[in-house]
Amino acid sequence: MVSYTVTAHTGNRLLSGTTSRVCIQLRGTDAESDEESLNRFQGFWQGSVRKFRVCCKESVGELISIKLCLKPFMGYYNEWFCDKISVRTPEGDDILFPCYRWVGCDENIVLRPAKASLTFQDTHPIAQRQRMRHLQEHRETFRWRVYAEGMPQCVDFDTSLALPAEVQFSFTKATDFFTSAGKQLSALKLTGLADCRRSWESINQLDVIICENKNPTIGYVEDHWDEDEFFGYQFLNGLNPMVIKRCLKLPENFPVTEEMVKHYMRGCTLEQEMKKGNIFLCDYKMLDGLVGNVVAGRQQYLTAPLVLLYCNPQGLMLPIAIQLKQKPGQDNPIFLPSDSKSDWQLAKLFVRNAEFGVHEVDFHLLRTHLLAEVFTVATLRNLPSPHPLFKLLCPHIRYTLQINILARNQLISEDGVINIYAGVGGESLQKLLRRATTALTYRSLCLPDDISERGLENVPNYYYRDDGIKLWNIINKSVERFLTHYYECDANVQADTELHSWISDIFTHGFLARESSGVPSSFQTVAELIKFVTMAIFTVSGQHASVNNGQFDYGGWMPNFPFALRKAPPKEKGQTTEATILETLPDVGTTVNGMAFLRLLSTKSQDHYPLGCIPEDMYDAAVPCNLIEDFQKDLKELSALIEERNKKKRQVA
Repeated sequence: MVSYTVTAHTGNRLLSGTTSRVCIQLRGTDAESDEESLNRFQGFWQGSVRKFRVCCKESVGELISIKLCLKPFMGYYNEWFCDKISVRTPEGDDILFPCYRWVGCDENIVLRPAKASLTFQDTHPIAQRQRMRHLQEHRETFRWRVYAEGMPQCVDFDTSLALPAEVQFSFTKATDFFTSAGKQLSALKLTGLADCRRSWESINQLDVIICENKNPTIGYVEDHWDEDEFFGYQFLNGLNPMVIKRCLKLPENFPVTEEMVKHYMRGCTLEQEMKKGNIFLCDYKMLDGLVGNVVAGRQQYLTAPLVLLYCNPQGLMLPIAIQLKQKPGQDNPIFLPSDSKSDWQLAKLFVRNAEFGVHEVDFHLLRTHLLAEVFTVATLRNLPSPHPLFKLLCPHIRYTLQINILARNQLISEDGVINIYAGVGGESLQKLLRRATTALTYRSLCLPDDISERGLENVPNYYYRDDGIKLWNIINKSVERFLTHYYECDANVQADTELHSWISDIFTHGFLARESSGVPSSFQTVAELIKFVTMAIFTVSGQHASVNNGQFDYGGWMPNFPFALRKAPPKEKGQTTEATILETLPDVGTTVNGMAFLRLLSTKSQDHYPLGCIPEDMYDAAVPCNLIEDFQKDLKELSALIEERNKKKRQVA
């Protein structure tokens, strides 16, 4: 008779414990134990750590897996959130079995040891069968669904509550999101204005609704939103620093003349400044031809602006010309800073509205949320828990399926916030998503390549680039050290059939098998794998944070980020007045609902985990544990550098 000491760790989150009977079975290379109940008369309480003895007639050999299941106690049972199980063998070895998931009632789950292994390294027939069975079950559970033609596919579940217990990580996240829309309006103290269809009497009137929700950033935006310096600054460091690019030649459909801009060039010609690399362009052609949504029974208007900017000798990015539609003509004037204050202000408002549509649909929804879901589903379908890439990606894709299903149902559905209140809602939302998907490239997702492709290596005061490249390099170093530990040579990559299925799923279902995207459909080298995994982690972490977390800070002051615009763009100069601008801006109800939406998206959930915070014990080997510590140290140093720089800038300001 031999005995194994089993230690069961219950999660510390809400409702983690269970009164059900938890049964366990050990499976080894030589034998398997009988199924045995760990708790006959006492439940597992939230945060508890309990030890048990499991006796076997003989050693089961090298432990391959353990099986857990729940059975009712006195006719009643409830789910259990198990963090991990550790087993001490008769030989004195301690083996960790990570779980970190809900165990459903009458559900049998198989846990593998924390030691990571590639498929050709997991050689025992039982282990191989378990890997294959795991993937077969997951492919049946996590099926792909076509949400809309021409867009990345998503997971085939209608509601977050229908998700398997395995990926329903967060009770608080679901309750947060379900109650947040009303809570945000209430927190903003704007509930009574949500259905008001009046126009604003003056822009200053907006200060009344923002005053109690003002922080230093919102206050700065309110004070400076209409200044050209801040307007240009946001293309580099605002919510969407992804559109601006260096302009070496004017587009044929943007006939800016020397006469229009010569007094901004300080003695140089436009041609000379372009050659010097001081002229920049923001082109919203993706919006061309899209029809604005109908909000509260009133037609809204979209434009596809072109914005020309000049980086002056002081390093300020300043707008020098705006054309609101793609096709030049008499009814499509080029607006200039020298025009009347109202004309120039209205032109910039249409640009900021275009910025809202492209930011929310392309750079926020598509390039972070929808791609994160592609990475998540592909990982669940193709990488079993012992796979090192599963372990590496798991902390970064936490909650993705849950939050995306909630977003599809509450934000971009037919009766979602975007379709009810945003000018880019309705049929234009789907069209814009398809256009954005078609334009999506691998290089644009890899920050160093994207910066180079847009010609922004040397533009001054581009903190998104400076901080982003540092973060990219930290992630890349960590990924490289991690993956080269498991993939010792290119041949290991080529032999990993699970890895090839993973990238094939991503290429086929995420990028719709578009070879023009530049996304790899297979990997031949370790270097190719490192770059792609770096991109995936950066996309779902740093990139998402950069386009998401400041939405209320930059957009809470509505004129800086208008949800919708109620009048068509002007066809000639000199006709715009302050009254025209107020009639063009969204009405009171649309404004406050838009503010609530942006605050909801910007608010951290109660169970938010920052990048580098990995509370799960996924490894019991020294190398990966040390690599995690090094990653966290590098992130902490970068955070301190950014904080110190920002502190100095605040002191100067």
